[in-house]
Amino acid sequence: MKRAKITIVGAGNVGASCAFWAAAKGLGDIVLIDIPDFANKTAGKALDLAQCGPVERFDCKIVGTADYNEARDSDIAVITAGIPRKPGMSRDDLIQTNVKIVGSVAEQIARVAPNSVLIVVSNPLDAMVYTAWKKSGFPTHRVVGQAGCLDIARYKTFIGMELGCSVEDIDALLMGGHGDDMVPLPRYTSVAGIPVTELIPADRLNAIIERAKMGGGEIVKLMETSAYYAPAAGTIQMAEAIVKDKHRILPCAAFCQKEYGIGGYFVGVPCMLGAKGVEKVIEVKLTADERKLLDTSVSHVKELVKVADGFLK
Repeated sequence: MKRAKITIVGAGNVGASCAFWAAAKGLGDIVLIDIPDFANKTAGKALDLAQCGPVERFDCKIVGTADYNEARDSDIAVITAGIPRKPGMSRDDLIQTNVKIVGSVAEQIARVAPNSVLIVVSNPLDAMVYTAWKKSGFPTHRVVGQAGCLDIARYKTFIGMELGCSVEDIDALLMGGHGDDMVPLPRYTSVAGIPVTELIPADRLNAIIERAKMGGGEIVKLMETSAYYAPAAGTIQMAEAIVKDKHRILPCAAFCQKEYGIGGYFVGVPCMLGAKGVEKVIEVKLTADERKLLDTSVSHVKELVKVADGFLK
């Protein structure tokens, strides 16, 4: 059986953590890529991770490089490259810079791994998924963004903390954009099959939802840097579903045309992930209030994409 090959572009905290989770799960051979200025550091991280193999009992080949040719014939390419928003930087400044970075990465991956599935993690997420799609020329089902898997992990974590129960017993669903634009769906949240609304009072549940929305900011205040373990874990959860053709239903930024009446944008929705990438977008019934929240989130996505599109032309 052919071993899967996973390329991760961007060897910073998120990218390196993605490589770690992918190796620990034995998902396949790993190529970690960064810019030439960081080539030695990237090679060192790959070598350090490879030396975990005898301890953690994985046999995958791990390469750290600045050469995209090493990514040839990858099954999955994870894009974490890009810069974070810095003090004094406008949203448009961030988009302009990251459009160039993510666009260039997508073009390189399309050249060496034209049949791969792209998982985009770079921010602002919805605009960067769109950028990767446009610059790669890939069909929409082979381009998907990670944000919902992180938001739902935070949501479940805080529910588990509130109830003192195992997070393994919690099932939840959310939609929309990342963070502030998250659209939680308490009606579809349960603990061992029990509706969460029967276990947690409305005021406490609303506080949990707000904490999940602001989860990234809370970590930045504590660490003075963005989160990376959980974003990487959410990304590799998606990669595993694709590599193993698991047909898992996960919240991802997937292309929606007629679905939810969105009209051709990548938006956070529950979707089925398998070997082909996004195999199906799942449409759930929404209340009027939920629909209003989703429409607001989608309007923000459209604004971001409009800005990104201007820099792509």
